[in-house]
Amino acid sequence: MSPGTLYLVATPIGNLEDITYRAVNTLLSVDLIAAEDTRKTKILLDRYKINKPMVSYYSFNERQRTPELISKLLDGKSIAVVSDAGTPGISDPAFYLVRAALEKSIPVVPIPGPSAFISALVVSGLPTDSFVFEGFLPQKKGRKTKWESLQSETRTIVLYESPHRIVKTLTEISTYLGNRHVVVARELTKKFEEVVRGPVQDVLQTVSSKSPKGEYVVVVEGLKD
Repeated sequence: MSPGTLYLVATPIGNLEDITYRAVNTLLSVDLIAAEDTRKTKILLDRYKINKPMVSYYSFNERQRTPELISKLLDGKSIAVVSDAGTPGISDPAFYLVRAALEKSIPVVPIPGPSAFISALVVSGLPTDSFVFEGFLPQKKGRKTKWESLQSETRTIVLYESPHRIVKTLTEISTYLGNRHVVVARELTKKFEEVVRGPVQDVLQTVSSKSPKGEYVVVVEGLKD
């Protein structure tokens, strides 16, 4: 028996209309959907009248869940992996399962679509020809070392940050990298989409003036020659 296919399906980062025809057709065709949060994914599935079995697959159960999913794939079942929003594997679970699938010669197929950091980068106005994506920085151990390693980075730097740490992160950018130009984007593609641009000290003042909400993408100017 030939194995099934593992699909990595990108889903909207906010506006549900941003899903692709191919993504919808893939979700309609698979035997199982492995979702980071089944409740959030159900909203998307209901919108497009997709009725498929789901299992949870998130950062705290991915190692335990992977053997089960691999077994189903080896039995010929097709599985789609989706995150809460965006592309699976970009600061969301997928890597561990993909590696396990490849070790078993299971086909892995990407279904391209939205990614928050790409959307923020292209509207930032900062150079896009060369950049480094750091995702979420370490919360404690290794955080200072990471900032120090980025001090000499000449490429545009892209980070993810949560609302309760965004002020801390902007403060640290000022401390470790100086008053560089930054762009902070939140709620992209949603009703309250907001993009703030300027020197980090000005952006920090703007962000600090109201209660931070939503996930953030932070784009930082690289070190100038």
